[in-house]
Amino acid sequence: MSSKECGLAAIKIAGTPYETGFALGQFGASAVHDRLVPSPHWREIVVPARDDPRVPAMMALTERHYPAVLEELRGLAAGLDMPFADIFAWNCRGDLRTHAPDGCTTVQLPGSTNLVAHNEDGMPEFDGYCALATVHPAGGPSFTAFVYPGSIPGHTFSVNDRGLVQTVNNIRCTAHRPGLPRMVLTRAMLGCESIDAAVAVLQDVPRAGGFHMTLAMMGDPRIVSVEFNADALSTLEIEAPATHANHLVHPRMAGLAQRITASSGSRQQHADALLSARGAQGSALVLGILSDQTGALPIYRRQADDPDHENTLATAVFELTADSVAWTVYDGRHRAPVHSGVVTGAD
Repeated sequence: MSSKECGLAAIKIAGTPYETGFALGQFGASAVHDRLVPSPHWREIVVPARDDPRVPAMMALTERHYPAVLEELRGLAAGLDMPFADIFAWNCRGDLRTHAPDGCTTVQLPGSTNLVAHNEDGMPEFDGYCALATVHPAGGPSFTAFVYPGSIPGHTFSVNDRGLVQTVNNIRCTAHRPGLPRMVLTRAMLGCESIDAAVAVLQDVPRAGGFHMTLAMMGDPRIVSVEFNADALSTLEIEAPATHANHLVHPRMAGLAQRITASSGSRQQHADALLSARGAQGSALVLGILSDQTGALPIYRRQADDPDHENTLATAVFELTADSVAWTVYDGRHRAPVHSGVVTGAD
Protein backbone atom coordinates (compact mmCIF):
# COMPACT_ATOMS: atom_id res chain seq x y z
CA MET A 1 0.00 0.00 0.00
CA SER A 2 1.41 3.35 -0.97
CA SER A 3 1.79 6.25 1.46
CA LYS A 4 -0.76 8.23 -0.54
CA GLU A 5 -3.34 5.44 -0.28
CA CYS A 6 -2.89 4.99 3.47
CA GLY A 7 -2.95 8.68 4.39
CA LEU A 8 0.22 8.37 6.50
CA ALA A 9 3.26 9.32 4.46
CA ALA A 10 6.56 7.46 4.81
CA ILE A 11 9.51 9.82 4.51
CA LYS A 12 13.27 9.32 4.78
CA ILE A 13 15.65 12.00 6.01
CA ALA A 14 19.41 12.11 6.58
CA GLY A 15 21.96 14.74 7.45
CA THR A 16 23.01 17.25 10.06
CA PRO A 17 20.54 18.45 12.71
CA TYR A 18 19.80 21.58 10.65
CA GLU A 19 19.32 19.52 7.46
CA THR A 20 17.06 17.10 9.30
CA GLY A 21 14.92 19.93 10.63
CA PHE A 22 14.81 21.65 7.25
CA ALA A 23 13.55 18.48 5.55
CA LEU A 24 10.89 18.03 8.25
CA GLY A 25 9.87 21.64 7.74
CA GLN A 26 9.52 21.24 3.98
CA PHE A 27 7.40 18.15 4.53
CA GLY A 28 5.00 19.92 6.90
CA ALA A 29 4.97 23.43 5.45
CA SER A 30 1.61 23.37 3.68
CA ALA A 31 -0.17 21.81 6.67
CA VAL A 32 1.34 24.30 9.10
CA HIS A 33 0.46 27.34 6.99
CA ASP A 34 -2.98 26.11 5.93
CA ARG A 35 -4.18 24.22 9.01
CA LEU A 36 -2.14 25.09 12.10
CA VAL A 37 -1.55 28.84 11.88
CA PRO A 38 -5.30 29.62 11.38
CA SER A 39 -6.24 27.35 14.33
CA PRO A 40 -7.19 28.51 17.82
CA HIS A 41 -4.25 26.50 19.20
CA TRP A 42 -1.78 28.77 17.40
CA ARG A 43 -3.54 31.90 18.59
CA GLU A 44 -3.79 30.66 22.18
CA ILE A 45 -0.28 29.23 22.49
CA VAL A 46 2.14 30.83 20.04
CA VAL A 47 0.88 34.40 19.85
CA PRO A 48 1.07 35.02 23.65
CA ALA A 49 4.46 33.27 23.75
CA ARG A 50 6.00 36.11 21.75
CA ASP A 51 5.99 38.17 24.94
CA ASP A 52 6.53 35.31 27.41
CA PRO A 53 9.88 35.55 29.25
CA ARG A 54 9.90 31.78 29.74
CA VAL A 55 10.49 31.21 26.02
CA PRO A 56 13.97 32.82 25.77
CA ALA A 57 14.87 31.13 29.07
CA MET A 58 13.92 27.72 27.64
CA MET A 59 15.76 28.54 24.44
CA ALA A 60 18.94 29.34 26.38
CA LEU A 61 18.68 26.07 28.33
CA THR A 62 18.22 24.12 25.11
CA GLU A 63 21.28 25.77 23.58
CA ARG A 64 23.30 24.93 26.69
CA HIS A 65 22.23 21.29 27.07
CA TYR A 66 21.14 20.19 23.59
CA PRO A 67 22.53 22.52 20.91
CA ALA A 68 21.93 19.89 18.21
CA VAL A 69 18.21 19.85 18.98
CA LEU A 70 18.15 23.64 18.83
CA GLU A 71 19.79 23.45 15.39
CA GLU A 72 17.13 20.96 14.30
CA LEU A 73 14.49 23.45 15.43
CA ARG A 74 16.23 26.23 13.50
CA GLY A 75 16.20 24.03 10.41
CA LEU A 76 12.55 23.18 11.00
CA ALA A 77 11.62 26.87 11.08
CA ALA A 78 13.61 27.54 7.90
CA GLY A 79 11.98 24.64 6.09
CA LEU A 80 8.57 25.91 7.16
CA ASP A 81 9.51 29.49 6.17
CA MET A 82 8.34 30.60 9.62
CA PRO A 83 9.90 32.73 12.38
CA PHE A 84 12.18 30.58 14.54
CA ALA A 85 10.78 31.99 17.79
CA ASP A 86 7.25 30.97 16.79
CA ILE A 87 8.28 27.42 15.89
CA PHE A 88 10.32 27.08 19.07
CA ALA A 89 7.27 28.20 21.08
CA TRP A 90 5.01 25.72 19.27
CA ASN A 91 7.45 22.96 20.23
CA CYS A 92 7.13 24.18 23.84
CA ARG A 93 3.32 24.14 23.74
CA GLY A 94 2.86 21.72 26.63
CA ASP A 95 5.41 23.65 28.69
CA LEU A 96 3.55 26.93 28.20
CA ARG A 97 -0.12 25.92 28.39
CA THR A 98 -2.07 23.16 30.12
CA HIS A 99 -4.38 22.57 27.17
CA ALA A 100 -1.83 21.57 24.49
CA PRO A 101 -3.66 19.53 21.81
CA ASP A 102 -1.93 16.18 22.40
CA GLY A 103 -3.57 13.06 23.80
CA CYS A 104 -2.76 9.33 23.48
CA THR A 105 -3.41 5.97 25.17
CA THR A 106 -0.79 3.26 25.75
CA VAL A 107 -1.10 -0.45 26.61
CA GLN A 108 1.86 -2.28 28.20
CA LEU A 109 2.00 -6.10 28.20
CA PRO A 110 5.12 -7.62 29.82
CA GLY A 111 6.01 -11.22 29.05
CA SER A 112 8.44 -13.44 27.19
CA THR A 113 7.65 -11.12 24.30
CA ASN A 114 7.04 -7.60 25.56
CA LEU A 115 4.26 -5.70 23.83
CA VAL A 116 3.86 -1.93 23.82
CA ALA A 117 0.91 -0.49 21.88
CA HIS A 118 -0.07 3.13 21.47
CA ASN A 119 -2.83 5.32 20.06
CA GLU A 120 -1.42 8.61 18.80
CA ASP A 121 -4.12 11.22 19.41
CA GLY A 122 -3.66 14.75 18.12
CA MET A 123 -5.25 17.64 16.27
CA PRO A 124 -7.92 16.44 13.80
CA GLU A 125 -6.67 19.18 11.47
CA PHE A 126 -3.53 17.08 10.96
CA ASP A 127 -5.36 13.89 9.99
CA GLY A 128 -3.73 12.75 6.74
CA TYR A 129 -0.91 15.30 7.02
CA CYS A 130 1.43 13.43 9.38
CA ALA A 131 4.24 11.04 8.51
CA LEU A 132 6.22 8.05 9.62
CA ALA A 133 9.76 9.43 9.32
CA THR A 134 12.89 7.31 9.14
CA VAL A 135 15.73 9.60 10.14
CA HIS A 136 19.47 8.94 9.78
CA PRO A 137 21.10 11.69 11.87
CA ALA A 138 24.73 12.55 11.44
CA GLY A 139 26.57 10.95 14.36
CA GLY A 140 23.69 9.19 16.11
CA PRO A 141 21.36 6.20 15.99
CA SER A 142 18.80 6.12 13.19
CA PHE A 143 15.15 5.98 14.19
CA THR A 144 11.62 5.73 12.86
CA ALA A 145 9.03 8.01 14.46
CA PHE A 146 5.57 9.40 13.89
CA VAL A 147 5.94 13.11 13.17
CA TYR A 148 3.51 16.02 13.10
CA PRO A 149 3.85 18.99 10.74
CA GLY A 150 5.77 21.73 12.54
CA SER A 151 7.15 19.52 15.33
CA ILE A 152 10.43 17.75 15.96
CA PRO A 153 10.33 13.94 16.44
CA GLY A 154 10.35 12.18 19.79
CA HIS A 155 7.08 13.04 21.50
CA THR A 156 4.86 10.42 19.81
CA PHE A 157 5.93 6.80 19.17
CA SER A 158 9.28 5.65 17.84
CA VAL A 159 11.90 2.93 17.65
CA ASN A 160 15.60 3.46 17.03
CA ASP A 161 18.09 1.15 15.37
CA ARG A 162 19.41 -0.02 18.75
CA GLY A 163 15.97 -1.44 19.50
CA LEU A 164 14.82 1.25 21.95
CA VAL A 165 11.06 1.86 21.81
CA GLN A 166 9.46 4.93 23.33
CA THR A 167 5.83 6.02 23.37
CA VAL A 168 4.75 9.34 24.85
CA ASN A 169 1.53 10.55 26.47
CA ASN A 170 0.68 14.17 27.17
CA ILE A 171 0.41 15.17 30.84
CA ARG A 172 -1.48 18.41 31.44
CA CYS A 173 0.61 19.97 34.17
CA THR A 174 -0.79 23.15 35.68
CA ALA A 175 2.50 24.39 37.16
CA HIS A 176 4.58 26.02 34.43
CA ARG A 177 8.12 27.30 34.88
CA PRO A 178 11.25 27.72 32.75
CA GLY A 179 13.21 24.55 32.12
CA LEU A 180 14.21 22.27 29.30
CA PRO A 181 11.16 21.80 27.06
CA ARG A 182 9.68 18.35 27.35
CA MET A 183 9.83 17.82 23.56
CA VAL A 184 13.54 18.69 23.55
CA LEU A 185 14.15 16.03 26.21
CA THR A 186 12.20 13.33 24.37
CA ARG A 187 13.97 14.24 21.11
CA ALA A 188 17.30 13.73 22.88
CA MET A 189 16.14 10.33 24.12
CA LEU A 190 15.85 9.07 20.53
CA GLY A 191 19.65 8.96 20.47
CA CYS A 192 19.96 6.67 23.49
CA GLU A 193 21.12 3.06 23.39
CA SER A 194 19.42 1.72 26.52
CA ILE A 195 16.43 2.31 28.78
CA ASP A 196 18.68 3.54 31.57
CA ALA A 197 20.42 6.02 29.28
CA ALA A 198 17.03 7.35 28.18
CA VAL A 199 15.87 7.83 31.77
CA ALA A 200 19.17 9.56 32.57
CA VAL A 201 18.31 12.29 30.04
CA LEU A 202 15.51 13.36 32.37
CA GLN A 203 17.52 13.33 35.56
CA ASP A 204 19.37 16.21 37.19
CA VAL A 205 18.21 18.84 34.68
CA PRO A 206 15.60 21.59 35.00
CA ARG A 207 12.41 20.35 33.32
CA ALA A 208 9.59 22.60 32.14
CA GLY A 209 6.57 20.43 31.31
CA GLY A 210 5.54 16.83 31.87
CA PHE A 211 5.02 13.61 29.93
CA HIS A 212 4.38 9.95 30.54
CA MET A 213 6.67 7.63 28.63
CA THR A 214 6.76 3.90 28.06
CA LEU A 215 10.28 2.63 27.39
CA ALA A 216 11.19 -0.86 26.20
CA MET A 217 14.33 -2.29 24.63
CA MET A 218 15.23 -5.24 22.48
CA GLY A 219 17.16 -7.65 24.70
CA ASP A 220 15.99 -5.99 27.94
CA PRO A 221 13.25 -7.87 29.83
CA ARG A 222 11.79 -4.66 31.27
CA ILE A 223 8.98 -2.37 30.25
CA VAL A 224 9.51 0.89 32.16
CA SER A 225 6.81 3.47 32.80
CA VAL A 226 8.15 6.99 33.33
CA GLU A 227 6.25 10.03 34.57
CA PHE A 228 7.88 13.43 34.91
CA ASN A 229 7.10 17.09 35.31
CA ALA A 230 8.99 20.13 36.58
CA ASP A 231 8.82 18.89 40.18
CA ALA A 232 9.39 15.15 40.10
CA LEU A 233 10.44 12.08 38.13
CA SER A 234 9.07 8.60 38.72
CA THR A 235 9.97 5.27 37.09
CA LEU A 236 8.11 1.99 37.54
CA GLU A 237 8.91 -1.38 36.02
CA ILE A 238 5.69 -2.81 34.56
CA GLU A 239 5.31 -6.32 35.96
CA ALA A 240 1.65 -6.90 35.04
CA PRO A 241 -0.47 -5.72 32.09
CA ALA A 242 -1.19 -1.99 32.40
CA THR A 243 -2.53 1.03 30.53
CA HIS A 244 -1.87 4.75 30.62
CA ALA A 245 -3.84 7.75 29.34
CA ASN A 246 -3.08 11.45 29.91
CA HIS A 247 -2.64 12.00 33.60
CA LEU A 248 -0.17 11.07 36.32
CA VAL A 249 -0.98 7.76 38.02
CA HIS A 250 2.27 6.72 39.75
CA PRO A 251 1.98 6.75 43.55
CA ARG A 252 5.04 8.98 43.84
CA MET A 253 3.35 11.60 41.66
CA ALA A 254 0.12 11.73 43.65
CA GLY A 255 -0.95 15.24 44.55
CA LEU A 256 1.11 17.02 41.91
CA ALA A 257 -0.76 19.73 40.06
CA GLN A 258 -2.37 18.52 36.85
CA ARG A 259 -5.58 18.71 34.85
CA ILE A 260 -7.39 15.41 34.24
CA THR A 261 -9.85 15.79 31.38
CA ALA A 262 -13.06 13.77 31.20
CA SER A 263 -11.64 11.91 28.19
CA SER A 264 -8.40 10.97 29.92
CA GLY A 265 -10.20 9.79 33.03
CA SER A 266 -12.68 7.74 31.00
CA ARG A 267 -10.03 6.19 28.75
CA GLN A 268 -7.86 5.20 31.71
CA GLN A 269 -10.76 3.61 33.56
CA HIS A 270 -12.19 1.84 30.53
CA ALA A 271 -8.84 0.57 29.24
CA ASP A 272 -8.08 -0.86 32.68
CA ALA A 273 -11.48 -2.58 32.71
CA LEU A 274 -10.97 -4.05 29.24
CA LEU A 275 -7.55 -5.31 30.28
CA SER A 276 -9.00 -6.98 33.38
CA ALA A 277 -11.72 -8.68 31.33
CA ARG A 278 -9.38 -9.75 28.54
CA GLY A 279 -10.30 -12.76 26.45
CA ALA A 280 -7.66 -12.26 23.77
CA GLN A 281 -3.90 -12.22 24.13
CA GLY A 282 -0.97 -10.44 22.52
CA SER A 283 -1.49 -8.06 19.63
CA ALA A 284 -5.18 -8.99 19.33
CA LEU A 285 -5.70 -7.84 22.92
CA VAL A 286 -3.91 -4.51 22.60
CA LEU A 287 -5.54 -3.70 19.27
CA GLY A 288 -8.94 -4.58 20.72
CA ILE A 289 -8.40 -2.15 23.58
CA LEU A 290 -7.02 0.67 21.44
CA SER A 291 -9.82 0.34 18.85
CA ASP A 292 -12.60 0.29 21.46
CA GLN A 293 -15.39 2.86 21.19
CA THR A 294 -17.80 1.52 23.82
CA GLY A 295 -16.75 3.59 26.83
CA ALA A 296 -18.40 6.74 28.09
CA LEU A 297 -15.77 8.60 26.07
CA PRO A 298 -14.08 6.33 23.52
CA ILE A 299 -10.48 5.11 23.59
CA TYR A 300 -10.36 5.16 19.79
CA ARG A 301 -11.20 8.77 19.05
CA ARG A 302 -12.60 9.81 15.67
CA GLN A 303 -15.50 11.95 16.86
CA ALA A 304 -15.88 15.48 15.51
CA ASP A 305 -17.09 16.57 18.96
CA ASP A 306 -14.27 15.00 20.99
CA PRO A 307 -14.18 17.10 24.20
CA ASP A 308 -10.39 17.54 24.04
CA HIS A 309 -10.47 18.32 20.31
CA GLU A 310 -8.25 15.31 19.56
CA ASN A 311 -8.59 12.32 17.26
CA THR A 312 -6.67 9.07 16.91
CA LEU A 313 -4.35 9.58 13.94
CA ALA A 314 -2.38 6.31 14.13
CA THR A 315 -1.94 3.17 16.21
CA ALA A 316 1.41 1.44 16.70
CA VAL A 317 2.22 -2.01 18.09
CA PHE A 318 5.77 -3.00 19.10
CA GLU A 319 6.68 -6.62 19.87
CA LEU A 320 10.08 -6.95 21.57
CA THR A 321 12.14 -10.10 21.99
CA ALA A 322 15.74 -10.77 22.99
CA ASP A 323 17.03 -9.90 19.52
CA SER A 324 14.36 -7.99 17.60
CA VAL A 325 11.61 -5.40 17.58
CA ALA A 326 8.76 -6.03 15.14
CA TRP A 327 6.53 -3.01 14.67
CA THR A 328 3.30 -2.30 12.82
CA VAL A 329 1.46 0.98 12.30
CA TYR A 330 -2.23 1.42 11.52
CA ASP A 331 -3.69 4.67 10.23
CA GLY A 332 -7.40 4.43 11.15
CA ARG A 333 -8.49 3.98 7.54
CA HIS A 334 -7.64 0.29 7.12
CA ARG A 335 -7.83 -2.83 9.25
CA ALA A 336 -4.42 -4.02 8.06
CA PRO A 337 -1.16 -2.28 8.98
CA VAL A 338 -0.11 0.44 6.56
CA HIS A 339 3.56 0.37 7.61
CA SER A 340 5.69 -2.28 9.31
CA GLY A 341 9.29 -3.16 9.99
CA VAL A 342 11.74 -5.15 12.07
CA VAL A 343 14.80 -3.99 13.99
CA THR A 344 17.34 -6.73 14.75
CA GLY A 345 20.66 -6.95 16.46
CA ALA A 346 22.28 -6.99 13.04
CA ASP A 347 20.87 -3.57 12.07
